[in-house]
Amino acid sequence: MREDFTVAEATAADWDEIVAWAAAEGWNPGRGDAACFRPTDPAGFLVGRLDGRIVSAVSVVAYSPDYAFLGHYLVHPDHRGTGLGMATWNAALPHAKGRVIGLDAVPAQQELYIRAGFVPAYDNVRYTGRPGRPAPAEPPAGAGTVGSVTPYHLDAISAYDSGCFPAERHAFLSRWLTADGHTARVLLDGDGHVTGYGVVRPARRGSRIGPLFADTPEGAAALFDALTAGLAADGEVSIDVPDRHQAATALATGRGLTESSRCTRMYSGPPPYTRTEAVFGTTTLELG
Repeated sequence: MREDFTVAEATAADWDEIVAWAAAEGWNPGRGDAACFRPTDPAGFLVGRLDGRIVSAVSVVAYSPDYAFLGHYLVHPDHRGTGLGMATWNAALPHAKGRVIGLDAVPAQQELYIRAGFVPAYDNVRYTGRPGRPAPAEPPAGAGTVGSVTPYHLDAISAYDSGCFPAERHAFLSRWLTADGHTARVLLDGDGHVTGYGVVRPARRGSRIGPLFADTPEGAAALFDALTAGLAADGEVSIDVPDRHQAATALATGRGLTESSRCTRMYSGPPPYTRTEAVFGTTTLELG
C-alpha cells in the first residue's frame, strides 16, 4: 500500500464530509445523525487519507465485548478499485476483535462481505411514502397508551431496548431520544411498564422512523401513527423493516409506503439473540 495513504480516527469535521458522501450515494442520512453516532465509540470512526485528502471511510462501533456493528464503508468515486477501501477495512477490523460483527450490505457489496466471512441473515427493506392516516378510532385492544418520552422513561426504555438489540446502549439512547428534531414516543401498558417505543427524525429527504419496537402489531401501529401524526400532510417518511417480519411489512404497506431499496443484514458469526418479533423497524442501517 502506498506510503502516503494513512487510516486514522475521524474528527467531527471529517465525519461531516463522510455524511455528505452518504447523502450523495442515496442513503438519505438523518440530519444530525453524526452527533448521535460518533460519541457511541469515537475510536471506531475511521477515515483513509491519500496525500492528506480523505478518500475512504468506515465505522466499526464496538457496543460490547461480544458485539460490534460495521457501517459507512465508503470510497470516493475517484479511488474505487484501487485497494484503498480494502486497506481501510483491514485497518478497522481489529477494533472489533473477538466480537461478532453485524452489517447491512447494499447489493453491490454482498459478495465482498461473503468472501470476508459474513453470512446473510435477512433483508432490511426500506419502505418510503406519504403515510396514510387511519380515521380516528378507539385504540385497539392491547395497543397500550402512547405518550411522550421523558427523562423518567430512559432507564426503562433502555432495558426494553436491550431485548431488541444485541447489546446495551443506554448512552446512545440518551442522545437518540432527545436530539434536536427527534420525536420519541413510548408505549405503556396499564401498569406503566414499557411495551414499545419509537423515534422519528428529519432526514435529507423527508423523515426516517427508527427504531420502532413493540410487543404487538397493535402497539406498533399505535406508535407509528403517533410518530407520523406531527408530519406535514405531504411529508415523506421511510422505515427499514426486516423482511421476515410479516406484521411489520403489513404495517408499512398498510400505511401506504412502498419498497424503495433493500440491503442484507449479515453477521461474521452466529446471529446474536434479539426479540425479532418486536422489531417493526430497525434503528439505523449505519449503526444497527
